[in-house]
Formats: sequence, structure tokens, C-alpha cells
Amino acid sequence: MALRDAVLAALLDGESSGYDLAKSFHASVANFWTATPQQLYRELDRLAADGLIEARVVQQERRPTKRIFSLTPAGHAAIMAFTAAPPKPSIFRNELLIKVNALDGGDATAVRGLVAEQLTWSQTKLERYERMRVRLLAGRDEDDHLANGTRIGPYLTLLRGIAFEEENIRWAQRTLSVLDRRAASEPIHLA
Repeated sequence: MALRDAVLAALLDGESSGYDLAKSFHASVANFWTATPQQLYRELDRLAADGLIEARVVQQERRPTKRIFSLTPAGHAAIMAFTAAPPKPSIFRNELLIKVNALDGGDATAVRGLVAEQLTWSQTKLERYERMRVRLLAGRDEDDHLANGTRIGPYLTLLRGIAFEEENIRWAQRTLSVLDRRAASEPIHLA
């Protein structure tokens, strides 16, 4: 998947300034796609040059002029083509898992600390996702939103992010438990 497709998908929610798109991009698709604001602005310029989005200029009082972007018919066609094409195989790389794999010949205490950090990070991310869920549901129950909501894609991807972080938490807790039990049962070496 290219950043292009993620930006086009984000614009399905309606027109947006680059700044607002960067904020919503970070809050909505950051669980499966990351981009810096600079990358995002460069991509917006490319998409406009390719005719997939259009920009209109908005004059503001006491603030710089801003551009508001929206999908063109060609942009909608590009989203249609993107969603119809089979996805490329995912590649999963995680340096922490390499460290855990090597902990028997390495610094198990340091690895335990890294797993504990991952646990905290995943718990924090899950809390943020749960706040996003409340915001997306806007007082409706999940079944109603999924049956009648105008855009369910963001909610379904959020559910995947929630499940991913819940599994990260379960794994980290189990790993810490195993490491703690093993550390408690190791014989004490007297010098």
C-alpha cells in the first residue's frame, strides 16, 4: 500500500486542510500506517498534480491562507481500483521479538525491561483507541453504527487496532510472568 492510497481513503470523510488531515491521519490510521506531516504534504501535492484531489484556497483572518483538499472523480476511481485489487502480502518485523528470541544468550533483565515498556506502550495505545471508539460511535451502540453508519471502514480498522493491542498486552503479560517465574527459580551463585 502506498501513502497515496491512505491519503485518498482519509479524504473519503470529506474535504480537509493538510493540517487537519495530518491530525486525523495520526488519530485514525496510525494504528496501521504512519507518515510524517512532511510526507503527507508532499503526497497531497503529488495527488493534486495527478488530478486525484483538488485544492481550494481559503483566506483566513489573522491566520495564513490554507488549502482545503477534496477527492476528484479520478480520486474516487482510484479508491475503487485500490479496494478491488488484492493486497500485497504483509511483512511483520519486530525488533523486540528478536531480542526475546535471543534472551537466553543475552541480557534477560534488559529484555524483561523492554517487554515491560512494550506492555505500558500497548496499554496506553489501547486506552487511546477506546477513546476513539467512543468518539466514532457518538452515543450509538456498535450494532447500530455498523448497520447504519455512513462510514464504517474507520471503525472496522479501529477494531483491528484494538484487537492487536489487546493481544500485545496478553503476550507481554504472559512473557513477563514467565520471565519472573524463571528468575525466581534460578539458583543463587555465591562468589
